Amino acid sequence: MAIIEASGLTKTYRSRSGPVHALAGLDLSVPEGTVTALLGPNGAGKTTTVKVLTTLVVPDSGRATIDGVDVVAEPQATRRSIGVSGQYAAVDENLTGAENLEMVGRLYHLGRRAARARARELIEVFDLAEAGDRPVKGFSGGMRRRIDLAGALVANPRVLFLDEPTTGLDPRSRLALWGIIEGLVADGATVLLTTQYLEEADQLADDIAVIDDGRVIAEGTADQLKAQVGGHRVVVTLVDEDDREAVVTTLRRYGVGAVETSADGRTSGIAVDAGPAALQRVLADLDEAGVRLHDAGMRRPTLDDVFLRLTGHAATAVEGEASDATGGTDAGRASRPGRRDRGGADAVASGDTTDATPERVR
Repeated sequence: MAIIEASGLTKTYRSRSGPVHALAGLDLSVPEGTVTALLGPNGAGKTTTVKVLTTLVVPDSGRATIDGVDVVAEPQATRRSIGVSGQYAAVDENLTGAENLEMVGRLYHLGRRAARARARELIEVFDLAEAGDRPVKGFSGGMRRRIDLAGALVANPRVLFLDEPTTGLDPRSRLALWGIIEGLVADGATVLLTTQYLEEADQLADDIAVIDDGRVIAEGTADQLKAQVGGHRVVVTLVDEDDREAVVTTLRRYGVGAVETSADGRTSGIAVDAGPAALQRVLADLDEAGVRLHDAGMRRPTLDDVFLRLTGHAATAVEGEASDATGGTDAGRASRPGRRDRGGADAVASGDTTDATPERVR
């Protein structure tokens, strides 16, 4: 059963250069108790999608529901069932970790004692007991991210939105956060995350939706998406870029579909049906043509291959979406860290859904 449903969502922002269509009829369905990852290049519409679903941006048209509740018609009811962790940790640096969580609890109308108890519980869950009584300004990036994610869980939400949750973290902190997310889903939560890391989607996601130009252009499990690229690929890396045409011609002779070449022109690959036999034939033809190779081999397709095939963009283009005319992050320009406005939490609590609302739903 789907707990998140979106149909025909559109959103256009105004900019100095003209209208920017962040969403152009986006459809999305997220089953309950799963992790769904949104992948897409810069400005594809990932962050705008999250903002619409979390009541921070009102779509121009279309409909979206969370657990059957219309996010536009009933924003307050929607907020009671969701938690949000944005691209940048929304914490008060002058408060301790525990005080930050207590503040969130009070914003959710928990009593003082209940808010303090929930804060202490989450401090333990996120392995921050030794740091919980220290000001957040002394926390590492990984610790800040854990406090931010803990804040999104104060009200025990059924649905959790994570917008690039591990951006900027070191590998160890990323792995730790992956474990936390997996634990949340095991306990029954539903997670919708955007990520710039393809291996993160491969590791965490039950389903992946690829977004480009404001639409979902493909969706399925990681294995299903990889199957669209082909079972195996022959990949060769040249010593001399001048031999690229000879390599492309040879790959086309034995491959299926289009040849994909790296930006520097030295590495090319293609899906093949013949497996290792195709590699042997490619190597024989290139050797006969006098083409020098730095490397050659077979490999299974990755989400990187899927991403490039579906969007025409390199995977490095996934990183941070652009800032829209209202201070959001989607319209094709470089993103920037958000600033938590002290009045923003009150605006959310009172039902204000203007674009100026901070990324964090409290």
